[in-house]
Amino acid sequence: MTSFLRSDRSRAVAIWLIAVAVLVLAMVVVGGATRLTGSGLSITQWKPVTGALPPLSQADWQSEFAKYQAIPQYQLVNKGMTLGEFKQIFWWEWGHRLLGRVVGVVFFAPFLWFAIRREIPRRLFWRLGLIFVLGGLQGAIGWWMVASGLSERVSVAPERLMVHLGLAFALLGALVWTALDAWFGYARQTLPSPWGRRGLALVALLYAQILLGALVAGTDAGFLYNDWPLMNGRFFPADYGGQGLWSTLAHSQAAVQFNHRILAYVVTTVAIGLGLAAWRSHYLNHDAKRLAAGVAGAVLFQMLLGIATLMAVVPIGLGIAHQLMAAFTLCLAVAFAWRARRV
Repeated sequence: MTSFLRSDRSRAVAIWLIAVAVLVLAMVVVGGATRLTGSGLSITQWKPVTGALPPLSQADWQSEFAKYQAIPQYQLVNKGMTLGEFKQIFWWEWGHRLLGRVVGVVFFAPFLWFAIRREIPRRLFWRLGLIFVLGGLQGAIGWWMVASGLSERVSVAPERLMVHLGLAFALLGALVWTALDAWFGYARQTLPSPWGRRGLALVALLYAQILLGALVAGTDAGFLYNDWPLMNGRFFPADYGGQGLWSTLAHSQAAVQFNHRILAYVVTTVAIGLGLAAWRSHYLNHDAKRLAAGVAGAVLFQMLLGIATLMAVVPIGLGIAHQLMAAFTLCLAVAFAWRARRV
């Protein structure tokens, strides 16, 4: 297979990967809107091919609506919903799934084209293949998540939402890192530096915070404890504990929000400290220093945005902005970690 490959870098490949990353970012935003509008369970079947077509007749719409009326979310939450109201939530979920199909095509077709033309750097070929496999797996995980809310729940299981959103952010970070590799070529490090490890540690912290945020979203914990800096007047919520460790960590609204708050303080402190240290470091060049400062600023802004979203009781606009800012901050951190390993 490597006989079909050449070159150390390809800016065309880098531009293609950034375009795919933008589409993944759009999926994250649409997915957030789908969740915030309560639309995620409106399509009760997984049809990877034929599901690309929406209902085309009144009979088709009535059939889709009847399937939705059979699940607990309709019976316990949306009883009496009209067909027109159903169409509103249906289009959010259908658009999210369609965008997933578009991402797959926009990734796979150029991948074949670049491979045939031998424009993919050798070291990136198998990594891109793994990204494609994980992207396909994301569709299956999305259905696994939706299926958790079709029989005994009125929403998806929060831990499954965490896996689904976590993989989306992992793919986004991998696309950005690989695009930078394709644009600039092999690393040309001249001095040993601890900054590569520090950058990756910051990415890991941010990623952990994003996973906790997914649990907050999955448990609707943002709609409770809407005061700050306390939680209903207390630093540590009285109802933190659940029935067992996993129930507490993944399902207790008090616990997931408290954990998300505490890690936010840790991430913000680390990011600002790292940004200041990077600015004074003699190991890093100006690009890396500016990226470190950008990450610190983005993390601080994201924390303030999260506080505003919480205190406003998660309006859709602020909720989407908070998720979008999380993706932007992670991309900046990935770029800094990548650049810090190439001083």
